[in-house]
Amino acid sequence: MLGIMRAAQAKSIADERRLDLVMITPNAQPPVCQIMDYGKYRFDTAKKAKDALKNQKKADLKEIRLSITIDTGDLNTKIKQARKFLTDGDKVKVSIRMRGRQMARPQMGVDIMNSFFETLKDVATMDRKPAVDGRSIVMNLMPITVK
Repeated sequence: MLGIMRAAQAKSIADERRLDLVMITPNAQPPVCQIMDYGKYRFDTAKKAKDALKNQKKADLKEIRLSITIDTGDLNTKIKQARKFLTDGDKVKVSIRMRGRQMARPQMGVDIMNSFFETLKDVATMDRKPAVDGRSIVMNLMPITVK
């Protein structure tokens, strides 16, 4: 803190120290300036931003496809895979593709989706309920965030 002074005087002090005079808040009365190494300041802020991006985890959307005629062993395998995705922090899109006569009974596919969700209730929340969309039934699951 050097106090209030003229711009020329502040510039000469910055030149003596071989640093830069940087205007922090130009709209204040009087304007606030700081004497610093501006190149190092820019480098440090860029490095902090890069480190913050490294530490972020982007949630991916993984897809699991089921069938209306899926057997219990196959269903358990799909449940195990979905549980792994959800515990890793990824979202899961569960879909069923109906073929031929299966189109006449879409409720069977919705029932399979609901039972699939019931087994994963401890690690997932339903982001999108099972909905019939043409030939497919789609449901989205999100991992439960523990705070």
